[in-house]
Amino acid sequence: MAVFPYKGQMPDVAEDVFIAPTASVVGDVRIGAGTNIWFGSVVRGDVNSVVIGKHTNVQDNATIHTMSDAPTIIGDHVTIGHNAVVHCSKVGSNCLIGMGSVLIGYSEIGDNCVIGADTFIAQHKKIPSGCLVYGNPAKIIRELREDELEALKASTENYYRLGQIYAKELEEYVAKEKADK
Repeated sequence: MAVFPYKGQMPDVAEDVFIAPTASVVGDVRIGAGTNIWFGSVVRGDVNSVVIGKHTNVQDNATIHTMSDAPTIIGDHVTIGHNAVVHCSKVGSNCLIGMGSVLIGYSEIGDNCVIGADTFIAQHKKIPSGCLVYGNPAKIIRELREDELEALKASTENYYRLGQIYAKELEEYVAKEKADK
């Protein structure tokens, strides 16, 4: 696992965060409790800060970066899908950013949103809370139902538990490897 400073700024990572061994977390980054950063993901707080809330999961090969003059802030209970690029100003709480989606420059996603797989959110685009969004360019499809909103949070709780299993097994594996030497 690569958690390291940039220009003397070390990431601030809550105690129960799982960061996969092949993920990279760099610089001015704050990660809240119960969050998971999965294999191959990069969270780079070099030109500005990145704040990731609680019980959020950044799935395999996702990239989170910032604009040089604005931080990237991600809320609580967010799922950032595999291969997504989050290079925007804000992702609200209880959101799903679908696999392969790209969110760029100063765009903002409200709370309780689903951004469908492979969706492109253009610079300065603001998505209101409670929406299902899909496409390139992105279009608001409809409002989310209550059951869909509940499923978003349940998914992040499942990922929290999965991350805790990985963390425990990784710790045991490393201890066994040291003992075997």
